[in-house]
Amino acid sequence: MGRSGAFCRGGMAGKELKFRDLVIRCRSCRRFDGGAPVDKEAVGNLVAIASCLPSVRNLQPLRYIALTERAECEAIFPLLGWAGYLEEWPGPQEGERPTAYLVMLNDTSIAADSSCDSGIAAGAILLGATAAGYGGCIVGSVQKDSLRQQLCIPAQYQILMVIALGQPAETIVIDKIGEGESIRYYRDHNDIHHVPKREAADVLLRFH
Repeated sequence: MGRSGAFCRGGMAGKELKFRDLVIRCRSCRRFDGGAPVDKEAVGNLVAIASCLPSVRNLQPLRYIALTERAECEAIFPLLGWAGYLEEWPGPQEGERPTAYLVMLNDTSIAADSSCDSGIAAGAILLGATAAGYGGCIVGSVQKDSLRQQLCIPAQYQILMVIALGQPAETIVIDKIGEGESIRYYRDHNDIHHVPKREAADVLLRFH
């Protein structure tokens, strides 16, 4: 069991955040207010942020599909897997599901691999969502063949991940842990989501 920190994930619309606070508040949110849509402009702003980021050899192979309509979001939801450590939790229920998604693609006609670019972009998109008062979650467990068929994605585009977006509807805290303590996230009896994170001193190395 880690030592619970004082950082909670909540809505921050209209408030400026210092960068450190923004990073701390930027957690993987998996439960959302299903009645609070994320509009196309907000999602477009996140793509605009991503399009300004560094890219290996500046090839810029990443492409995105934005889904903001209710029917689109409902159709994509069954193709996603949620929270591997919460083995008995099937994912967000109706009323707490994401209200927008970004499907991140790699254009293989430009680059065979975009693993560096995609990590930078995904992180920045979540930070941008947090700064705008939203929450997000990078979903890597995706039924890619079904998603490709559903969205009519041509073969040249590799499906990398899906980023779920919405208004957060859960409390998430960071637990500071020491070396050897469990890194598995969990929910306590108050339904608060705990995310164990190592101390900076434990990840900053020096070899003599």
